[in-house]
Amino acid sequence: MKFEKICVIGLGYIGLPTASTFAQHGIQVLGVDNNPEVVNSLSKGHVHIYEPGLNEVVESALKSGKLTVKQQPEAADAFIIAVPTPFYDDKRADMRAVISAAESIVPHLRKGNLVVLESTSPPRTTIDLIVPILEKSGLKAGKGFLAAYSPERVLPGQILKELIENNRVIGGIDEASSQAGRDLYSLFVKGQIFTTTATTAEMVKLMENTYRDVNIAIANEFSRLADRFGIDVWEAIQLANKHPRVKILNPGPGVGGHCISVDPWFLVEAAPDITPLVRTARQVNDSQPHFVIELVKRALKGSLEGKKVAVLGLSFKPDVDDLRESPAVEVAHLLSKEDMQVYAFEPFKPDATFKGFSTVPTIAHAIAKADVILFLVGHTQFKNLDPQVVKKNTNASIIVDCVNSLDPKAWQAAGFQVFRLGVNS
Repeated sequence: MKFEKICVIGLGYIGLPTASTFAQHGIQVLGVDNNPEVVNSLSKGHVHIYEPGLNEVVESALKSGKLTVKQQPEAADAFIIAVPTPFYDDKRADMRAVISAAESIVPHLRKGNLVVLESTSPPRTTIDLIVPILEKSGLKAGKGFLAAYSPERVLPGQILKELIENNRVIGGIDEASSQAGRDLYSLFVKGQIFTTTATTAEMVKLMENTYRDVNIAIANEFSRLADRFGIDVWEAIQLANKHPRVKILNPGPGVGGHCISVDPWFLVEAAPDITPLVRTARQVNDSQPHFVIELVKRALKGSLEGKKVAVLGLSFKPDVDDLRESPAVEVAHLLSKEDMQVYAFEPFKPDATFKGFSTVPTIAHAIAKADVILFLVGHTQFKNLDPQVVKKNTNASIIVDCVNSLDPKAWQAAGFQVFRLGVNS
């Protein structure tokens, strides 16, 4: 199948790099987002998200005329839906953005078009939700239009590289849809492309992230056990991983991001009676921020009321600006609820604002009057801090390291008392 024009709906962390990459490979692309601020910003050449190399790729695509941005779709050969799928408070998938995106395609759908859902979704979403909406166009799936599911499988910080080099899974509603999906992504994908059914492809994405979530959950439980038994969990993990068939992940303040912390709930929602392990792993990781609060209480010897804390890092992982479902943000909220004065600094999004706690523009602002400095994200900038310099610029004498990012001996030599997640010393 040949593609002269592609319409990508949703210009976030996946949609914008995807649209720009297609444009970079000579395809005419219309990027669509219902947020007028995003469209206006991109129209002026300003990228609203941080991802290494993305500014340059977007700027080039816009200047070439191969990428244009609007708030509404237009006729195209293929439509890609890459909108968010968060969840409600009760952990059910919020599919409103996906539904809206599919409905926006209906007036423009023509015979022979391909529609691909990339948004992470519960099993059978493509068949049971997307296809019936698209058939409101009067066309029938398989005969009038083609449809497929292709999950994004990229790592923030390496999205542009992995979009091209990673293997790709294409799940069609029929063989023709799978082949059309292969033709589409072959325009830039250098990795292998595997075809399967739509529901299998949906399941693959959920399995990948649930697998990681379960493994992080056991690491977080190990950190709690090590704390109780009076050992260093980081040393224990390092030694356990000397076994040729063991690879324990690192614990931390929880699990965040729009994938690992969300996707397992889609499986629990779809089959609650046969997913007790998945549910328990999610509950372990969701409760890890509370374990961090207890560690801070121990460090300060009791009540947190009125104390000042410098929270360093709010993103869900190191060296990215993505705050979605971040456990660091949850920790900051919990500290605020303990009546602490929270001064949070996120170097990749210093202008982020939150209800309940304050953010500051620099490390200096965060640590100046702090009683305790809390490291929640292993940003390279934080790992490279000189403890002697920090000591000269803060009132704090206590460090709490939740990501094993510091050399405790160096910080102790500078005059700090160091508390570490998973180390009861």
